[in-house]
Amino acid sequence: MTIRLLDNTLEIDVFFEARDKEFEDNICVRITEGCPDDERLFRAEETNIFLSSREACQLAEALQAAAKCSSEAKNE
Repeated sequence: MTIRLLDNTLEIDVFFEARDKEFEDNICVRITEGCPDDERLFRAEETNIFLSSREACQLAEALQAAAKCSSEAKNE
């Protein structure tokens, strides 16, 4: 799954890395920035963060909880 943010200058890809299936942290969050160096959030143009399935679920739950809070706050 690919998500594009910040006027399409930040691309986040999330995927299962089948080549690393024997490792616990085989879910990759790849962050790619297509902007000038002085505007980057990260040092490199591409950053990979590898998560275990447990960590990926925790991240997904945290994002869903924050999205729910945001939606509820808008409806107040």
